[in-house]
Amino acid sequence: MWRSLRSVVATGVGSTRCRVAGVGGTRCAVVFDGSSLSVGGSRCGEDVARSFHLSVTCQASSRSNLNKPLTVDDMTRLGGIASFMRLPVQSDTQGLDACFVGIPLDIGTSNKSGTRLGPRQIRCESVLLKPYNSATGAAPFDCLNVADVGDVFINIFNLPEACNNIRDRYMELLSTGCIPLTMGGDHTITYPILQAIKARRGRVGLVLVDAHPDVSDITLGAKINHGSPFRRALEEDLIDPHATFQIGLRGSCHAQDGNAWQINQGFRVVSAEECWHKSLVPLMEEVRAKMGDKPVYLSFDIDGIDPGFCPGTGAPEIGGLTSIQALEIIRGCRGLNLVGCDLVEISPPYDFEGTTALTGANLLFEMLCALPGVTANK
Repeated sequence: MWRSLRSVVATGVGSTRCRVAGVGGTRCAVVFDGSSLSVGGSRCGEDVARSFHLSVTCQASSRSNLNKPLTVDDMTRLGGIASFMRLPVQSDTQGLDACFVGIPLDIGTSNKSGTRLGPRQIRCESVLLKPYNSATGAAPFDCLNVADVGDVFINIFNLPEACNNIRDRYMELLSTGCIPLTMGGDHTITYPILQAIKARRGRVGLVLVDAHPDVSDITLGAKINHGSPFRRALEEDLIDPHATFQIGLRGSCHAQDGNAWQINQGFRVVSAEECWHKSLVPLMEEVRAKMGDKPVYLSFDIDGIDPGFCPGTGAPEIGGLTSIQALEIIRGCRGLNLVGCDLVEISPPYDFEGTTALTGANLLFEMLCALPGVTANK
């Protein structure tokens, strides 16, 4: 299976034997015994340390104690702690390859609030999920150690301070090599998450699914809100503009060419109209070719999907993506060096039947299935 070198070193479980591609595709043997890395073969050395992915053959005994979600045989779906998929809960990321984490923030919204309730409702709806992906064959809980690490403490009366709270918490979560899968919360949260990822992983490529570009500069005198995260991210060199895809943009604009600014920066903008009546598999082939081995962050605003499918959001726009296209996008991220993902802007007060939160829970599971290190039999 594919795992990041950083994750192997940080996890340090047992003795792991790996094969890693060196310069020119040369393969060399790597053995990590929890404290040191032994490298054999030619033309390796420093190239190994810079490699993003390892082809790992793990000893079965070293990965036999992976966390598993509760099943209906363990506890009826109506019971148990409401963690994501009823996974074990822990306060840190020690021993984890990936984690689910909530950020109950909505003080950055400009229209309808309520996304502070998103993480809790997503967790509640996630009880319907099962551990294996029938479409892709992915078996994430057979490959990765995953837990729910709860919610980030935030100051809900001070947005800049809340962003500092988020950044500081993610610096801790990322310190072990764990990949965070975030439940929002409004889209403001992606900005401080990217700050922490830049500090730990470096600048990233970005796959953004959204109805809106979220590159506003100043609104009512404020530079930080859910309409500005990717403007701030670009200013701080958190994202590579030439490896940034914005998918699903639509709706009325403040200017005749509302996407001119980010296009001029080098973003690849794919409007919703360009996605109508077609599969997005070819688009994701373009994304994978562009990203290569660079670290990539996936941010999915639920309003990228048409409100006919997902009405529970604060700034809905008609003419959006279908839930099928949403699956194609996330499944198309398999093979990317994903270092983090988020699912934002679910607002339960406007999600009367729970379908928006249920969709969000399914998309988060698909993100888990697309992470490096997850094996699939299809």
